[in-house]
Amino acid sequence: MKNIFYKTSIIAFLFALLTSCGGEKKNEIATETPIAVKVSGTTENSNSPYVTASGKIESQNSATVSTRMMGYVTKVHVKMGQKVTAGQLLVSINNSDLQAKKAQVDASILQATAGYTNAKKDYERFKTLFSQQSASQKELDDMTSRYEMAKAGLEGAKQMRNEVMAQFSYANITAPFSGEVTTTFVKEGDMANPGMPLVGVEGNGLMQVMAMVSEGDITSIKNGMPVTVLVKSSNQQIEGKVSEISGSAANTGGQYLVKINLENTDKTILSGMFVNVKFPIEKPKTTTETKSSNKIVVPTSALVKNGQLTGIYTISSEKTALLRWLRVGKNFGDQVEVLSGLAADEQYIVSAEGKLYNGVKVSIK
Repeated sequence: MKNIFYKTSIIAFLFALLTSCGGEKKNEIATETPIAVKVSGTTENSNSPYVTASGKIESQNSATVSTRMMGYVTKVHVKMGQKVTAGQLLVSINNSDLQAKKAQVDASILQATAGYTNAKKDYERFKTLFSQQSASQKELDDMTSRYEMAKAGLEGAKQMRNEVMAQFSYANITAPFSGEVTTTFVKEGDMANPGMPLVGVEGNGLMQVMAMVSEGDITSIKNGMPVTVLVKSSNQQIEGKVSEISGSAANTGGQYLVKINLENTDKTILSGMFVNVKFPIEKPKTTTETKSSNKIVVPTSALVKNGQLTGIYTISSEKTALLRWLRVGKNFGDQVEVLSGLAADEQYIVSAEGKLYNGVKVSIK
């Protein structure tokens, strides 16, 4: 009887254990939260009826300040993101050698001034004596030469002082215009060298787009042409006008640089944002154009690298992430051409609020 009760207790215990494990498994599956993702469809360059180009926003007024002298950085007076005014001190460089040189020049100016004063008095005196026929022509000529030499020496000393004072401006780097500090390249104790970038400054307000246009479309773009600029991060549209067009693509890989001045920008438009520019020009249609010539491009930020392999996450019919390996071609700014592995109308994941892997549940934002 005891054996039967013992066996019954073991079976009940095992059943309860299995039931609890299964419950935990169900709860675990039920509590699995899908990862929120942002998706975007591919774009086909040749499907658009208008000429388009990728670009980046930057300030119309920007500068990277540097110095013409060598010395240790004694103080960086600004931080990244700080507002500055024109002439505000940005960086100080050790100038003890300039101070010593300035003291020498000041001493030489005092010496030259004394010599010039004496030579001028002698010249004036001998000039009077010569007019009274109390001094010879040679004596007057000697005094005149002495006076001119003293005058030239004083002027040379003053010009040397001007040179030293000009070098002080390279030891105290100031803001060339009012704006915002975007980058500081040095810190206290660093050695500054001639031409070395120290601080990056961008002016406030005026923004522009630097866009790269292909050789087949550049001839249709003119200065003053109105364009529409789409900011990728916010889907905001801004109006602009073409201000400059490069006439050479020798250093840009076959792409021509076009500058576009933006109108009515607000504080949400920041330097460095990527944009798409639409020019009001219809693409010419050719009889040799085929669907196979269409270029499918995706942003490089959406790609996944694994050694020599390049892939992108797509969404399966079960709403899960699916890694698709691609064969890519040329780069177009911040985008890359997809040669195979992705259909033209297929969605892919641009960003995710968690770690993606094959089979993970996703929800589209």
